[in-house]
Amino acid sequence: MNVLGTAAGAEFSSQLERFGISPALVYRNPGSDELARIAVELKEGVINSTGSLSVNTGKYTGRSPDDRFIVHDGLTGDAVDWGKINHKFPGDKFGALLEKMKRSVQGRDLFVFDGFVGADLQNRLPIRVINDRAWQSLFASNLFIRPAAAELESHEPEFTILCLNDFEASAEDGTKSNVFILIDLTRKIVLIGGTQYAGEMKKSMFSVMNFLLPERGVFPMHCSANIGDGGDTLLFFGLSGTGKTTLSADSSRKLIGDDEHGWSDSGTFNFEGGCYAKCINLSREAEPEIWNAIRRGAVLENVVLEGNKPDYADNSLTENTRAAYPLEHIPGAVTPSVGGNPQVIIFLTADALGVLPPISRLTREGAMYHFMSGYTSKLAGTERGIKEPKSVFSECFGAPFMPRPAAVYAKLLGEKITEHNAVVYLVNTGWSGGPYGVGKRIKIQYSRLMVAAAVSGKLDGVRYMHDGLFNLDVPEEVKGVPPEILNPKNTWKDKDLYDSAAQRLAGMFVENFAKFQGVSPEIISAGPRASP
Repeated sequence: MNVLGTAAGAEFSSQLERFGISPALVYRNPGSDELARIAVELKEGVINSTGSLSVNTGKYTGRSPDDRFIVHDGLTGDAVDWGKINHKFPGDKFGALLEKMKRSVQGRDLFVFDGFVGADLQNRLPIRVINDRAWQSLFASNLFIRPAAAELESHEPEFTILCLNDFEASAEDGTKSNVFILIDLTRKIVLIGGTQYAGEMKKSMFSVMNFLLPERGVFPMHCSANIGDGGDTLLFFGLSGTGKTTLSADSSRKLIGDDEHGWSDSGTFNFEGGCYAKCINLSREAEPEIWNAIRRGAVLENVVLEGNKPDYADNSLTENTRAAYPLEHIPGAVTPSVGGNPQVIIFLTADALGVLPPISRLTREGAMYHFMSGYTSKLAGTERGIKEPKSVFSECFGAPFMPRPAAVYAKLLGEKITEHNAVVYLVNTGWSGGPYGVGKRIKIQYSRLMVAAAVSGKLDGVRYMHDGLFNLDVPEEVKGVPPEILNPKNTWKDKDLYDSAAQRLAGMFVENFAKFQGVSPEIISAGPRASP
């Protein structure tokens, strides 16, 4: 085979051959300009007015959670929380599909990214990503951690992703459809086919890390993180669309990462080398860091172009428009992307019912309750079939990516809060004045001010009012934020409708939490109280 790119050598070729693939030509870790050039040449995308590469992912513009499986074997056995999220897949079917995929690319041109997941040298995972599309290799190069030249020379992957957009599963393969995302934790291989949505690669490796790290005593987190000039690290937990990327991209602080992190004894570290930001209604005024990060070397997914200019307000393809760019596109991003032990933690929720306060302080037990609950509203476009916000409970603010039971991750969180005396706030970035379609989304400027007050300690000395229904402590004032919005009932014209909606949501919390067994009474009593 011919190998182009940095550090092309006999050892790399022999590794691919041992894996069972002999392509005609391999592009291994070429630069972003080269990958963008090839993508345009192959008609995979176009260069837009920002200098970034614009691509469309076709039929699938979001993740396909029902098509994600984990191989059930001696390693995963009882360690995985099998059910509606983590679906079992037989090992022999995985092996057969792997061989079919290998045969399909023999003698073809392929793109390979060799790098890492995890900025902490003690906990990073060497990976290899094999793609049949140049733009997806650029995506991998942006989102995973790029190796130094010396590291690339000696790189040997521990996990391999084989992602072939042009390969679809058939009826005998054991999948639910032609699309599949299969994780084999014993073979240490991820197979992806039938979908061009690049986010499947990112989230598959997140799932892998979420399985591996707890056994090392490291807490894997679906959160963003940044750090202040004084070294104070701040975490933002939350599902897609709650504001993790937007709020962590703060010009007054340095970005560690926008989505996936670990918390070890030595501090916080990013799993990734880049950001995957939502672009719908992106504006220079509200999100200048993200706006400016979309430039040469970045990838725009499913953003409509007006001529050659991105139209971020146009959702005709999907609400889930995205930008993938390397961390260095954010001014002042931390390199390497590691931080200390956080003293303040933010839980983000986008409440489409419009009844949760925009900020409230949680006790340790309350933090455990809301972490295990993981309430938010799933926003349009992030997954196939989601057309408008839908209230959901996603354990650990990331159930689709958590292979182990929620109690495993909750225990690690509780230990970290206790050890470092961390303060936790619940911030609602969703609706105020009524539910989705009636009320308005809370202004991002207000959310920024509330987060800044929390991390600076200014909320330590203000008076709090207690919300008896949701069992939350709500500050009576936050500088720069209209005081009337701090109590959500004040923003509703019909107070009786608010009471009804609030009681309904509290009941949903209680009903959802009943599924957890063996939880301490202190944690249960720290949550909302259902009306009789």
